Amino acid sequence: MKILDRFDVIVVGGGAAGMMAAISAAEYGASCALVEKNGRLGKKLLITGKGRCNLTNNCDRDTLITNVCRNPRFLYSAFSGFDSADTMAFFERHGVPLKTERGNRVFPQSDRSRDVLTALERALRETGVTVITGTVSAVCIADGAVSGVRLRGGGELHAHKVILATGGVSYPATGSTGDGYRFAEVFGHHIVPPRPALVPVECPGCTELMGLSLRNTGLRLLRDGAEVYRDMGELLFTHFGLSGPMILSATSHMGAPGSYLFELDLKPALDQKQLDARVLRDFSEMPNRQFKNSLQKLLPAKLIPEVVRRSGIDPDKAVNAVTREERAALVSVLKKLTFSFERFRPIAEAIVTSGGVDVREVSAKTMESKLISGLYFAGELLDVDAYTGGFNLQIAFSTGVLAGHSAAMA
Repeated sequence: MKILDRFDVIVVGGGAAGMMAAISAAEYGASCALVEKNGRLGKKLLITGKGRCNLTNNCDRDTLITNVCRNPRFLYSAFSGFDSADTMAFFERHGVPLKTERGNRVFPQSDRSRDVLTALERALRETGVTVITGTVSAVCIADGAVSGVRLRGGGELHAHKVILATGGVSYPATGSTGDGYRFAEVFGHHIVPPRPALVPVECPGCTELMGLSLRNTGLRLLRDGAEVYRDMGELLFTHFGLSGPMILSATSHMGAPGSYLFELDLKPALDQKQLDARVLRDFSEMPNRQFKNSLQKLLPAKLIPEVVRRSGIDPDKAVNAVTREERAALVSVLKKLTFSFERFRPIAEAIVTSGGVDVREVSAKTMESKLISGLYFAGELLDVDAYTGGFNLQIAFSTGVLAGHSAAMA
């Protein structure tokens, strides 16, 4: 079979983790090839943060760790070697001025994900990485160690170090189709079954609320009546159910089987007694108004019919006739507006994939396989994922840097 070329390190996958791995390996003196099956690099990176690219979170290492949902300890070395401050310094050094927004989310000042990708492509050129467009069909081994990769259509690239950074299975249109899982399984690696993470959910009874966005709303996620997650922030009602940052983060806590319920607190700044006083004050200002027309100061217009229905109060009843018990029912709805979980949206719509290569079979200090010499992993392919807010891209950058450095120096 024709040998196309030889390198010290080959990186498979041209996403955030793969590009950073290639840059890192080249910076440490390795000749490096980056193989990407798409016609361009970073397709998924371009759509992150709704095209603005929330590239990291401006926080310390310990906060990074606490925002990782699966296998946070595995990332200790990766974050220690390359944390959010290092990510910010890297992009500003490569011509991308940054800004920090609510929740310490970091974006390019331009609000253009294209600028982040351009910086990575520039760094690839400056470090001499060879970018190859092609599809890897197999990772080759010789004498029990990695020897290169085979390309679809014929030909091989030879190297004694191969880094797999092929992503998970979310957003398959960007090229994340689970190739890395298959490569890893060939060498005996166990794959934790992929499932959607940071994904919208389908809930009955949301159709009439479609398009409504709520801010500063409290959330409790209950499984079989027990709280498993609590948050406060933004959510969005869709034609199928619930979405938005707070809901996406909640789905990372929904791996265990059970009956799930989303409980919304529409007025988290007020306890029940204070909220009752607020309702009573509003009622006193319009004593003869019908109940269904009395909540405009308290709620968005689209939400009022749903709250009225759930309160059980006659919509046409004058508010001066609403009893204390009925007011208590209204307050209860406002503090505990519940929606039953039906199912996740398809994994293709998930921001990230939960599951992947079992990290117990990967060295946390180097990202090298414990089963096959010369094989490394980086990014979403690994069984690690985090909340929204830039944490998942930071995982990609940190594991990419560590894998690239380790492969170059081994």
